[in-house]
Amino acid sequence: MNNPFLRQKRKLALKVIILQIIILVAIMALWEIASNNQWIDAFLFSKPSSIIKLLINYIKTKEIYKHLGISLLETMLGLSIGTIVGILIAIILWWNKTIAKVLDPFLVVGNALPKTALAPILIIWVGTGIKGITVVAISISLILTIISAYNYFMLIDDEKIKMLQSFKATKWQILTKLIIPANIGNIINIIKINIGMSWVGVIVGEFIVSRYGIGYLIMYGSQVFNMDLVMMGVFVLAIISFIMYEVVNLIEKKIKRKRN
Repeated sequence: MNNPFLRQKRKLALKVIILQIIILVAIMALWEIASNNQWIDAFLFSKPSSIIKLLINYIKTKEIYKHLGISLLETMLGLSIGTIVGILIAIILWWNKTIAKVLDPFLVVGNALPKTALAPILIIWVGTGIKGITVVAISISLILTIISAYNYFMLIDDEKIKMLQSFKATKWQILTKLIIPANIGNIINIIKINIGMSWVGVIVGEFIVSRYGIGYLIMYGSQVFNMDLVMMGVFVLAIISFIMYEVVNLIEKKIKRKRN
């Protein structure tokens, strides 16, 4: 017999999805109507039908796969390296309070710096191509990951730590049995944030030096005043970012079911 609470929850989730689809369709329809009736300048704003038509052409010629593949590779490298290295450094800071105090002002300054403005310098130092763009993506997510993860680790109740210490638990055991398991949800939230941060780094890097990628398509489209190409790049970027976010959401739900 179905649980009434779960049935109600599924109905609410379905209702939300339907409303989201209706809003999206309404926005696209209004955009198309406004362009066709010259309420807005189609040259400056493009329109959904032109964007979809251009995307279909890029799919037919398979050119979109080349650009998308390179951007995805750079984003996944930036996301994974930035998140893993950031969490490892946060663990070191939690483990050694002296190192945390020494590095604190440097982390504050590093977080305050506009990383996108430093992108050209990083690319000159590291080199052009995938390597340089990946470093830009890492630079944007790394400091944020360190600060966020370290703060989450420090929020664990001291009473729980003292209880484990009273049972002669080592620092490694406290880390692996309490700190990390208690912060799985927070780490997943960091990954969600880093998806957007990594894409920002990749797009900025591709604006500067790349000859391929979604960022390159957007930049090239703006240079030749082809707003259909610009909006197609933005459209593809939105879809891929949404898919990546939903994949992380599914992983989070599976983890929650196992823990419950």
